[in-house]
Formats: sequence, structure tokens, C-alpha cells
Amino acid sequence: MRSIWKGEVSFGLVNVPVKVYAATEDHDLHARQVDKKDGVRIRYKKVRDDNGEEVEFSDIAKAYESEEGEMVILTKEDLASLPVEQSHEIEVTEFVPADQVDPVAFDNAYFLEPASRSNRAYVLMREALQQTDRLAICTFTLRNRTRLCALRVYKDVLMLQTLLWPDEIRPAILEGLDKEAKVRPQEVKMAASLIETMAADFEPEKYEDDYQNQLKELIEAKAAGGEAFTVEEKDTSGDDDGDDEVADLLAALRASVKDRGGKADAADDQDDDEDDDDEDSGSAKKTASKKSGSGSAKKAPAKKTAAKKAPAKKAAAKKSTAKKSTSSKSDSGSSGSSTAKKSTASKSTAKKAPAKKSTARKTPAKKSA
Repeated sequence: MRSIWKGEVSFGLVNVPVKVYAATEDHDLHARQVDKKDGVRIRYKKVRDDNGEEVEFSDIAKAYESEEGEMVILTKEDLASLPVEQSHEIEVTEFVPADQVDPVAFDNAYFLEPASRSNRAYVLMREALQQTDRLAICTFTLRNRTRLCALRVYKDVLMLQTLLWPDEIRPAILEGLDKEAKVRPQEVKMAASLIETMAADFEPEKYEDDYQNQLKELIEAKAAGGEAFTVEEKDTSGDDDGDDEVADLLAALRASVKDRGGKADAADDQDDDEDDDDEDSGSAKKTASKKSGSGSAKKAPAKKTAAKKAPAKKAAAKKSTAKKSTSSKSDSGSSGSSTAKKSTASKSTAKKAPAKKSTARKTPAKKSA
């Protein structure tokens, strides 16, 4: 492994000479572009825009546009003359709690190796970082760029991990979260139970890159003139963009917990239902009626009886008016006393719900008289 940078870590008046090595590497298989007719490799040439002549790599330089719009050519020697490029120092600016640096900011990782005969200063810094559980925030220049980085301990080795600058992290403005769905407490509790059943210590060795493994198998099979895999047709008839996927989220969570050997306590779900303010008020009323007992069951028929009485009063009121008009035509002299009696009788009839049928029978008898 070849070092890519050599300098020293400085904090306070302490300097730790180090060599920097790339800590990660790409394991992906890389394809080459070829002509699909016969597999002959295709190469790209660097050519001039004006006449199409090919330019050698050694004759290519970098150019930057000035504020006036003029293209300024900078050679490797020009870039190497920058003061920051001449500095071979990883300057520690502060030590911060490890949990204050969000993992999204981490970029490339580099190993630091002691570069002096004695590694005492190296070991001292490693032990101090482990004991304080802090990260050293540093700045240094690598490959024509000033880097913000965090110095931390990784398996008894000092690791330098570059950090993205704040303006390099995009703001998390997502339209799908403009209106957040309401999640029921029992769903959260069941999801937490599922997480507990799947809890484990992280062992990266047990994971494999399935895509790269299958890609290698496909390459070997095609080289031997065969086929490695068969494509199965997927049934997309039931796929939609609706809410069917979360139609019964709680049932799916409960089934997942049971499948993992956990326990789904229905009693806890009922307790959560009492404190839950569902968007569907009808389902909330049904839940409340089941829990209230016999007292609520008796009140429900009472509401129906009251509903029947309302039209009965209107009908009785109409009948009393009809009785008044009939009595005034037949006997105008005795209208005062007879009307008062009839109106009193009609009021008592209106108050009694069962009197509805008997009143209907008496009406034709009065007309015939």
C-alpha cells in the first residue's frame, strides 16, 4: 500500500509525524466500452475543438475563467505554488463530542501511520481520543483541495475522515413529507416490538454484495456460452399508487412480530385505542360503545323512541287544528268549551306515543257524525 501524503498532525505544541493511506477501495467490476458487433474496444481521444487534431496527455493543462471572462491556463507548477499546497500539516482546530458529527457528513477515509522512529506521540494521541470520546476537527490540503476532516480512532489506528462542507449537503426538502400521515400509538408500539425482535450486533462480515457476485457468475456463464439466470415475469396487476400498501399496517406489523417469535399483546392495543384520536370518528364511536357496557346499550333505543315522538307531535297538532275547524262549523255557540276540551285531549294524545293508532280510528267516526 502506497502512501498518498506525508506530513504531521499538530494540536497545541504537539506534532505527530504521519503518513496518509487510502482506507477504502472499490470492489466493483468495471466495464469497458466496445463495439457491440465484434467486441473491439473503443477508446476516447483528446482532440482540439478548432481542427480536431489529437492532443497528448502531457500537453493538456487546466484553465479557469476569470471574472472578466478570460480563460487563464494554470500548470501543475502554478497550482503547486499555492501556500496551502506547500503546507504539510493537519491542523487540529478543536475537539468535539463524537455524536455531534452527523454520519451524512463523512466522506473519504484515510489511515494515518506513524512516520517517525518513535510512535509515542501517535499512541498518546490515540489513547487520549479514546478516553475522552471526542473527535478532532482538522483542516488540511490534499490534491488541490482544502479538506475539513475528523480525526478519530478506528481499530487502534488513527483515521482521518474527510467531511463534506455544510453547503455540500442538500437541504432535506421533500414534497412527500409536506403532509405527514398520523400514526396510531399501537402501530408505533408494534413497530418497536418488531425492531426489538430484529435487534443484533453489527457484523459486516456476514453481508455480501449480491449484485457483484451474480455479475461474476453471469460473466463466467456467458464466457462458457451458457445462461446463468432466467428472468421471471413479475405480476404488476395489483400494483397501484394508492394506500392499499398501508391499509392494514397494524396487522402486518403484528404478523411480522409473531413471525420473528415475538409476542403481540392485544390488551395493550385496546389500551392504546382509548387514548387514540383517530381521523375516522365513526370507528372511534364503535370502539367506545363496545367498552361502555350495558349502560350505553340501553341509551341507544331511547334515542330511537325520541325520534319517533317528533313526528307524532306534528301529526297530533294537525289533527287538533282540524278538530277546531269542524267544531266551529257545526256549533258556533258552544265552540269555546268544546274546543278547549278537544285541544286538551289532543295535547295528551301528542304526549303519548302509543295513542297514534287509536286517534287514526276515531277520525272517520267524527266525519260521519
